[in-house]
Amino acid sequence: MLPLVYHLGYDLNLGSHVFPAQKYRLIRERLADWPVQTPEPATDNQVLLVHTPAWTAALRDGTLTPRQIQTLEIPWSPEMARGFWLAAGGTLLAGRLALTHGGAYNIGGGFHHAFPNHGEGFCALHDVAIAIRALQAEGLIERAIVVDTDVHHGNGTAAIFATDPSVFTLSIHQQNNYPAIKPPSDLDLPLADGVGDDEYLAILQPAVEQAVASFQPDILFYVAGADPYYDDQLGGLDLSIAGLEARDQAVFAAARRRRIPIAVTLAGGYARRVEDTVTIQTNTALALYKTLSSYE
Repeated sequence: MLPLVYHLGYDLNLGSHVFPAQKYRLIRERLADWPVQTPEPATDNQVLLVHTPAWTAALRDGTLTPRQIQTLEIPWSPEMARGFWLAAGGTLLAGRLALTHGGAYNIGGGFHHAFPNHGEGFCALHDVAIAIRALQAEGLIERAIVVDTDVHHGNGTAAIFATDPSVFTLSIHQQNNYPAIKPPSDLDLPLADGVGDDEYLAILQPAVEQAVASFQPDILFYVAGADPYYDDQLGGLDLSIAGLEARDQAVFAAARRRRIPIAVTLAGGYARRVEDTVTIQTNTALALYKTLSSYE
């Protein structure tokens, strides 16, 4: 069975907010028959592999300035801070499990707008970057690729790894959307408004195939945003639920044909019906399970 990683503390305690933090619990309920591993929070030393001491302390202790909270776009609380430390620990655990089992799925994470010295767009700690840096520090990997299919550009990811040849970053995203400033990834695939299933897959699939074949990473971290969905409140693409599942399968197949381990994180999803976001991101787990079974 596909290794799952989950913690009740992933809920960021946001109350009424466009970010549906309850989705983590609902996805776990959809996958209730699957065994799950519970992560420990990332340690401060692991967080500091990516983030500055000042930002780490302010986020942990709740001493963020009003400007920092405005940029982050979510309110601070002890539960919120702990949720980000847990998400980082969960993505690191998913990375370790993927190296052993070929793939793993963190029911959380994917906070790709976090920068070393601040948070943006609902993202306070960059869990994927923390996991990569920790795995590199432990000598478990040398090279990693990040494939980001969230509707929003992975600006934090691009900035963190901009000068690092050991990490390849790929972002396919709606160009006319948040964030306004998009630092370059190693490969950016900007899309016009309204792109649908066929055009999206025709652009993504060969790009991922070429990137994993040429870069030959030790692991692939997949930022599996649900927000390219046609009925997403913060997106402007036109993908169907079936198209999003085909997207996942294309990325997974490109990696597993080359025996590259896959660690999945979830990123955004703001469908008008939260059940649609839950279905899309549950389907990602099912697609990974099917792919791992096909390439055993």
